[in-house]
Amino acid sequence: MSSLALSQPPLSDTSVTEKMLLTAIGLGLLALSTVAFDADADRARLSFYVALALISGGTLAWAWLKFGRGDAGVKQDNLWLRSSTGRGAIAWITAVVLTGFYVVLYWYSSPDDQGNFGPFNQLVHALDPFSQWLRHKPADQWLLYGTFYTLAVLVMGGRALWKYRHSPYQCIRTVSVMFFQLGFAFLLPGLLLAFQKPEYYFSYFWPLKYDYLFPGTVSYLLKDGGPGLGVFMVFWGVVMSFIGTPILTYFYGKRWYCSWVCGCGGLAETAGDPYRHLSDKRRGAWRWEVRIIYPILVFIVLITALLWLAASGAAPSLQPVAEPLSKAYGFAIGSVFSGVVGVGFYPLLGNRVWCRFGCPMAAYLGLLQKHFSRFRITTNGAQCISCGNCSNVCEMGIDVKQYAQRGEPIIRASCVGCGMCSTACPRGVLNLENGPRKGRYQGSTLIHADSLRILS
Repeated sequence: MSSLALSQPPLSDTSVTEKMLLTAIGLGLLALSTVAFDADADRARLSFYVALALISGGTLAWAWLKFGRGDAGVKQDNLWLRSSTGRGAIAWITAVVLTGFYVVLYWYSSPDDQGNFGPFNQLVHALDPFSQWLRHKPADQWLLYGTFYTLAVLVMGGRALWKYRHSPYQCIRTVSVMFFQLGFAFLLPGLLLAFQKPEYYFSYFWPLKYDYLFPGTVSYLLKDGGPGLGVFMVFWGVVMSFIGTPILTYFYGKRWYCSWVCGCGGLAETAGDPYRHLSDKRRGAWRWEVRIIYPILVFIVLITALLWLAASGAAPSLQPVAEPLSKAYGFAIGSVFSGVVGVGFYPLLGNRVWCRFGCPMAAYLGLLQKHFSRFRITTNGAQCISCGNCSNVCEMGIDVKQYAQRGEPIIRASCVGCGMCSTACPRGVLNLENGPRKGRYQGSTLIHADSLRILS
């Protein structure tokens, strides 16, 4: 038997109540799968809403049973022994199902002339009444995706609130991502469509929502949004991308967006929470992170500049080059990386694969945080007992324990300020601070010459 298995308590038996709740979730998934094959539209719609009720209600009740009744605190027992969270059979099946869902959604669910959405046709049309009520138009595959996405954030957000109820910071942060996903990324864009205005997501900015500053999108917003709302949408996008983001990051670090507002981060912090320990902490993974994420940022900056140069008339010959590049970026990064890999690989690579390796917004915010922000995580090395809880919960692949042992503040571009390292620490060694930039690279304890030599 391995030393890891010896150091962990045995897996607990599943209670009768838990089995009943898991049965309800399973029945919900079964009902949801039958919707796609049901030719009766009314019956399919009923099955769809029954399925969502069973899955959502069963998951919330199960989360209360697991986390809401016992002692509060971060519990990391048996994470690597469970098949679902230790890259076992259940994790692989989950990854295949999630990946398959994204593949079908992106490339096999576009409507034909008769409004047929392929394999998801009945699932999409089951949302027609809701779509007519909210958006005054029939449902499409993106409303189906948005509904699933938002429910995942809300339901698993409820789980997170029970699990981390002892931490005011985690509770407020979780409520924040739930609010922005439901209000700004789901309901508000639908209401804009109801008023025959452009579907606009006020919580997404360039370079994450890269096309918002493309010439074609800007023209569309100004035309269809009108002289008032359209101008405000373009103004909001420009100001938040180039003025609001640097100012907020200066005071609060990238956490103001990645852990409090962003929908990608919201899904990672709620639905992806069971997989946060899977992030690779090795230095080789960090090297790949740097090699991939910053070229992606440079690529989207270059594409945006080329499109504007072509649209301005200064270099019209660039149009045949810029357009294919933008489409290639949308396919490779906007679809494959952010969706298929970014979410589908949660159970295998952790919940922040996209944020860590592919998101240009994370790269942009990270550069600001690393070099200009007041934010840092301070450590007290004298109190560290080297338990490793902080490193285990870091979803961004930072070996936090190494900083804590040396009493060094954590100034890393990849850190999203989720605060889980501080929440998991049993000794109060780590603290999230927004102090003056002066001295933020200095540790709370003296670093000896040998340590400096090793760090260099």
